[in-house]
Amino acid sequence: MSARQERITKEMEIKKLQAQAEIELKKIEAHTTARESASKAIGKSAVAWIVLLVIVGVISAAYLPTEALAPVIGLVATASMALIQMLAGITGTKDKEEKPEFQVIKELIARMDKDETPMSVDVVDGHVTVSKGNDKITTKG
Repeated sequence: MSARQERITKEMEIKKLQAQAEIELKKIEAHTTARESASKAIGKSAVAWIVLLVIVGVISAAYLPTEALAPVIGLVATASMALIQMLAGITGTKDKEEKPEFQVIKELIARMDKDETPMSVDVVDGHVTVSKGNDKITTKG
């Protein structure tokens, strides 16, 4: 094989690799989740909306009477914070809270290991007595 043929073969291999890389990239982009797609779409316009809300607040401060200013600024601040929280939730930057039922189950499992004396509650003539071990508390009614 001549040097020219080798060079052409290498160029064709490089083009083939580039085409394969582009195909793989398009496959990855096609498999993005709804959250990722929403994050990209919102991320492009969200900053503009936040800036717009801030501008509305500044302009309202310049033109509104003092007594009308507080509610307008409050609404603008609330809307801005709500938008920021939505963005954090969609983009996944906000820490996910653990479901409360899982937390309760974990606490119950942790309590199973502890050896505690039982508690008893007695109600006699409107007086409540709570006993646990040697401790006893009675309410006066």
